[in-house]
Amino acid sequence: MPVPAELIAGAAAGLAFVGCSLLRPRPAHAAQGAQPGRRREVVISGKRVKTVDIHAHTIVPEAAAIINHPLEAPGLLWSNLADRIAEMDAEGIDVEALSINPYWYRAERDAAAELIRIQNEKLAEFCAAMPDRFVAFATVALQHPDLAVEQLDYAIKKLGLRGLSVGGSVAGQELADPKFHPVWAKAEELGILIFMHPLGTRELEPSGRLKGSGLLTNTIGNPLETTIALSHLIFEGTLDRFPGLKICAAHGGGYLPSYANRSDAVITTFPDRVGPLPKKKPTQYLKDGQLYFDSIMFTGEAMRHLIAETGVGQIMVGTDYPFPWNRVPVDHILSIPGLSDDDRIAILGGTAAKLLGIN
Repeated sequence: MPVPAELIAGAAAGLAFVGCSLLRPRPAHAAQGAQPGRRREVVISGKRVKTVDIHAHTIVPEAAAIINHPLEAPGLLWSNLADRIAEMDAEGIDVEALSINPYWYRAERDAAAELIRIQNEKLAEFCAAMPDRFVAFATVALQHPDLAVEQLDYAIKKLGLRGLSVGGSVAGQELADPKFHPVWAKAEELGILIFMHPLGTRELEPSGRLKGSGLLTNTIGNPLETTIALSHLIFEGTLDRFPGLKICAAHGGGYLPSYANRSDAVITTFPDRVGPLPKKKPTQYLKDGQLYFDSIMFTGEAMRHLIAETGVGQIMVGTDYPFPWNRVPVDHILSIPGLSDDDRIAILGGTAAKLLGIN
């Protein structure tokens, strides 16, 4: 059913999306099973499947204005909600879980408090206007952990947001730093999912190693930061301290799932350099229900390996909207050989729906 224009206009007030017309051109094969202008419905073995995109970006302009954060950059176009819904419909995405990459981790306390208040309230208003298509992760000022705890509690209990989005580090500090323990304790208490998106390895950039062709600050830097963050959470004992913590790592968890056995091997190779030891082998943390991963991998073989290392129940569809890293998210999952129907249903939306409380 087409969305009424007045609902789109009302829902989009105060919220900006990077437009798909420049960043996400739709390939002809992206809408297999759908007709132009029609909403694609994903059906597996005769059963309508609700698909949930765990990795979709947005921004709240009024919040960004608090610290004069720019809304535009070269190559980006701020567009309206109709573009996003049309893209979701063509790709077969029923629900997007919206997140905002943190740009406020160096803001002073008062500015951060006002920014997060506006941001979370606008996210909640937007999702309430279109609850069948959007849910959102709460944002917090992690650089002020006591404030972040209050913001998270309010966002989940009062505003109805579904989880927490964080960066892969906080102004150069690791998420495993003990100063952030109160935030992880609150997230564990609330039973919510944390979506962790990298901010890049900014500490490496001044060296010049990531300059030149290939956009290496993003291509390599983003998955590298995720790898570093997850490794610290394992080796510094954060996941042991908070066994109920649930974290979804963007971009398939970076490089860790591809080479996690080296993290096992370092314990025996250099035992005097690892300690205190984590309670389990590092590879086990990938499988035990604390770590989850999106599907932004680029081949069926890459997905097959990720599934082998983590398990089907740890993986959810991610599009990285509006950035066209994963142009055919649903077909990407449907084409993976060796999966059962139940496996595909879980990855396409079943797991995310449980974690985010989506009916």
